[in-house]
Amino acid sequence: MTRKVAVIGAGIVGVCCAGWLQRKGFSVTLIDRDGPGEGTSFGNAGSLSPSAVLPVAMPGMLKQVPGWLLDPLGPLTIRWSYLPRAAPWLWRFLRCANEAQMWHTAHAMRGLLTPMFECYEPLIRNAHAEDLVRREGCLYVYDSEETFRAGKPMQDLRRKLGAVLEDLTESDIQRLEPALSRKFRWGIYAPANGLTVNPHRLTRTLAEQVVADGGRLLRAEISDIEVGGDGAKIIRTPAGADTADVVVIAAGAWSHRLAARFGDRIPLETQRGYHVTMAKPGVKAQRMVNWVRRRVFATPMEMGLRVAGTVEIAGLEAAPNWRRAEILLGLAKEMYPDLDTSESTHWMGHRPCLPDSLPVIGPSPRAAGIFYAFGHQHVGMCGAPGTGRTIAELVNGEKPQIDIEAFRADRF
Repeated sequence: MTRKVAVIGAGIVGVCCAGWLQRKGFSVTLIDRDGPGEGTSFGNAGSLSPSAVLPVAMPGMLKQVPGWLLDPLGPLTIRWSYLPRAAPWLWRFLRCANEAQMWHTAHAMRGLLTPMFECYEPLIRNAHAEDLVRREGCLYVYDSEETFRAGKPMQDLRRKLGAVLEDLTESDIQRLEPALSRKFRWGIYAPANGLTVNPHRLTRTLAEQVVADGGRLLRAEISDIEVGGDGAKIIRTPAGADTADVVVIAAGAWSHRLAARFGDRIPLETQRGYHVTMAKPGVKAQRMVNWVRRRVFATPMEMGLRVAGTVEIAGLEAAPNWRRAEILLGLAKEMYPDLDTSESTHWMGHRPCLPDSLPVIGPSPRAAGIFYAFGHQHVGMCGAPGTGRTIAELVNGEKPQIDIEAFRADRF
């Protein structure tokens, strides 16, 4: 008899889990309170970077935090009313900003991200979604020689970890991206990187293929998950109860609340991110560009030019601070002086982050038949396909193709 698996969360991670589980022969139900890809997967920068393996908390970060917080255009802000709740997590996060943890995280993430395109390929081919992925590389640009030289140690680290990075001259940058401001005179090119031109449509298309291949899509809020006497999982929603042999929790920034029902206390926090998308930008952008000093990405998409970035620590419940999006709009104009911002949309989403910048991937240590796939912080689009393949291998009783020791749920 075909085993039934319920995947909770229809973002890119959950959808990739569902697709890979079907490839192993499982009967899959996707459950989400929203439609596929309507959460964090809707509004991210669309980056597909196999080399995005370095943690968010890097050695020396603590010295930079005060400057970021004092800079109104800076990449970090904290909602001070939320600070007492966030303080324990922030303390753990900053304690991870050391060299030993950096190498530990980077090596684990390298195993997860290196086969990214390999793991996406069968899902994308099956869904006829090849048009949604492009591989023209990514530019990392600098507006001063000082910041370029300061960034060299990080680029050298990425090279040591296998990234192919090419130094660019001013004329190289102008040739590759003529619409960029001429103040970007220093740069790096990562030819192996790619992007999705519509992360929402990619997620939705993969989810639709899961349904076309016999899966179910249930739009409902989870009210409880119980384990019956026979080991069956009972998923309760306002629409009724569903049963499954296995449950995969891939609910992004809300996942820790479900994990806690099984006694697994996982220190998950949301790093809220914003974007602005210009529907008629009036400039030709060829590929993704990262303004390194400002930590923002500009991505050409079907919907226009998207500029995304910033980190806001404010929890899951607080209303968006649209001033953060307005800041991105101003930075976008600095990047592309001729940019038309007259038709723009704003968005805010919740990046699920753990202190060590490693997701939780694998079985619950306390509840048989419960698997976790969440906490991918800033690289959900990158880590989703490898996570999906790994979860499918684990549920099928196979040894995963990557080492998952660093992703254990009980490492904290």
